[in-house]
Amino acid sequence: MTVTYAAPGRINLIGEHTDYNLGFALPIALPERVVVTLRPDGSDTVVVDSADEPGEAVIPLTTAPGEVTGWGAYVAGVIWALREAGHPVGGGQMSITSDVAMGSGLASSAALECAVLGALTTAAGVTLDKVEQARIAQRAENEYVGAPTGLMDQLASLYGAERHALLMDCRSVDVREVPFDPDASGVALLLIDSRAPHRHAGGEYAARRRSCEQAAAALGVDTLRDAQDWGLGALDKVADRVDAQRARHIFTENRRVLNFVAALEANDYHEAGALFNASHASMRDDFEITTQQIDLIAESAVAAGALGARMTGGGFGGCVIALAPEDSLDAIMSSIPTAARAAGFDKPTLIRARAAAGAGPVPN
Repeated sequence: MTVTYAAPGRINLIGEHTDYNLGFALPIALPERVVVTLRPDGSDTVVVDSADEPGEAVIPLTTAPGEVTGWGAYVAGVIWALREAGHPVGGGQMSITSDVAMGSGLASSAALECAVLGALTTAAGVTLDKVEQARIAQRAENEYVGAPTGLMDQLASLYGAERHALLMDCRSVDVREVPFDPDASGVALLLIDSRAPHRHAGGEYAARRRSCEQAAAALGVDTLRDAQDWGLGALDKVADRVDAQRARHIFTENRRVLNFVAALEANDYHEAGALFNASHASMRDDFEITTQQIDLIAESAVAAGALGARMTGGGFGGCVIALAPEDSLDAIMSSIPTAARAAGFDKPTLIRARAAAGAGPVPN
């Protein structure tokens, strides 16, 4: 029996770094996906090859954190987390292909984890609900790979729906579909890859999470979500200026997510664009996760006619998204590469994006 399973990358429309603070986020799943093919063989190892990486990763079913590094750690982490959760895992030959851009803030790692998880559980005859799948995949990334990410990426990959965004309450782990079809209103969602990769496992991401935890501790709560309704004035209690700034981004970003949903429900893409701009400014000034290159792309998009633009993903590189009226597309798509080249940056790539279906088996 050969099992093939696919899981998509995602764009987070709005709600950056809110997930591990148990706040709100609004991602969409992408058409691009990671595809995992597993040929079970009854052995005690999983031997993995990737079309994008040299060599093979040989992973014993008894693997533990620290034993496998590099790209193979994501596969090993899923094997480990599944077994830690008490589920059977069998050996076999695994092959990976992907058209999700790596290092661009599109959750390629979560897509890989969810595709591997789907293949392994299908082969073992194990049925898990989507929240449990997301938690297992997150544990693989947090505890095996060592990237302290939240749950949003895995949930987006698993719950994705055509022409819908996903409103996530990361405290209750409720996921609600929200209609998102800008094309029907003459607006394009542009995905602009800066070609400057980011690193989720890097120290800057961990430092932002630690700063949020310190701000919550200063407020006397377990997580910033618990103080969300206290208002920005509550941050006067946070003595550390940087921690207060980080918390201010989380408080205001959570509000922007809910306001963005309201704008979508009113079919008000001008308001949605304004919220994109406000989110980017908050990430730039309060959370300090954008870069000069990312800022230039966002500013150039708006100057050329976009309703709004913002960085998406964990930060320090990656992608910008923009809401662009049809009549401004040509100007935007020509002006951004021109501005980037003039500033000495790599030429970004621009594509039109849409909301797509979530993870699932692929018929053989």
